Amino acid sequence: MAVPAAEQSGALAGDSIPIRAFAMLGGRRVVAHGVQNSIDAHDVIMRGLPSASLMHLIARVRVLSHGDALEKAIGMSSRTLQRRRKDAADTRLSVEQSSRAWRFAEILARAIDVMGSQEAAEAWLEAQAIGLDNRRPIDLLPSAAGAEAVENYLTRLEYGVYT
Repeated sequence: MAVPAAEQSGALAGDSIPIRAFAMLGGRRVVAHGVQNSIDAHDVIMRGLPSASLMHLIARVRVLSHGDALEKAIGMSSRTLQRRRKDAADTRLSVEQSSRAWRFAEILARAIDVMGSQEAAEAWLEAQAIGLDNRRPIDLLPSAAGAEAVENYLTRLEYGVYT
């Protein structure tokens, strides 16, 4: 069984979602600035996450490595990712890509809480959900409204409301 990325990076399941998202993106070792709350996250996103943080996330999240999931979740094509890999140590993501990477990490952290494991959360992202009009959560992530629908559905699941 896979160990959740947050636990691999030192964040624990009881930590806040921003702290766990930060850990999934490489934590202080990769991002170089601490994040304790959403305001800290905003500041990091506005500076642009290091490309290495996206590489860290992709290496630990299976769902991002196949199909068009990366483009849906982060807004980056696999070709752009290949170019980024070459200079990941020296470049930063755009504010938009940083924001989408952060939001994906938060949604994944929340899904891990609700589903119980990273494997289950990733499987859930790729499965049709009745409460999302039989759409896959990963397919809704390209837009802010879709990502919000996924977050709202996770809240409903957490409280036992499945439709």
